[in-house]
Parts: sequence; C-alpha cells; structure tokens
Amino acid sequence: MRIRPALPEERLELEELQRRASLALNEYREQLEANPDAIFLPAEQIERGQVMIAELDGRVAGFAVVLAERDNAELDGLFVDPEFWRQGVGAALVEAATQEARRRGLSLLTVVASPSARDFYERCGFTTEGTTETRFGPALKMSR
Repeated sequence: MRIRPALPEERLELEELQRRASLALNEYREQLEANPDAIFLPAEQIERGQVMIAELDGRVAGFAVVLAERDNAELDGLFVDPEFWRQGVGAALVEAATQEARRRGLSLLTVVASPSARDFYERCGFTTEGTTETRFGPALKMSR
C-alpha cells in the first residue's frame, strides 16, 4: 500500500469514491440520494495538501482529509472504496493522517463519525465523547 498526497486532477475521482463508499452504507443513503451535492471535495483541500490517498496495486483505494484546528487536527473525512473494505486501508489512512498531523506540529485528536463506524474508530484508538448533529442527522464526536 502506498500513501501519497492527492493531485488536483483526481478530485472528481475521489468524489466518486466518496459517493460509492457513502452509498454502500444504509445510514445516510436516502439523504445522500436526495442531496447529491453533499458529496463534494473542495479543490482547495487538495491544493493545500490536506487530502491523502491510499493506493493498492496502483489503484486509488481510499482517501482521508486532515484539517488543522488551532493546535490540533481533525480527521474531516475518511472514505474507502467498498471493494477494499476490511483490507487495512482505513487504518493505514488514520495512521498516515496522524503522522501528517505530527509533521505539521499538531495532534490528530477528533473525528465526527457515523454510528456504524464506531468500532473501526475505537480500534484506531478513538473514544466517543458524545454526539453531534450533522446535515443528515446525529453522528458521533470521537477523540483520542
């Protein structure tokens, strides 16, 4: 597996990956189908080096978005193509995001996650701090 920064010309491909990953879960499928504009990856995040890609066999398997918040960083998005689920891609992206935050002098501390992702993030060292409202309903606020 190779982790690398996303390239500007990959934005649309990453949005399609996000769409596939998001629609593969029942939690928000109906809302996402009714609001296709919710799948959007700002070009500025790629240009600023905030988007990291995981490749397997030369194919984009997933990506993570790390945003700086004061002295800390937030995992703002983590999407793995369903074809590559349960192959360590998500965990590798969390680890790479943690290392990238450290490289920037920050700590990767928070993530807002769907309830179905709770076990995954707990295995990655996050604990649930409570819930928060998102555009499509309640989500978990997790930290480490």
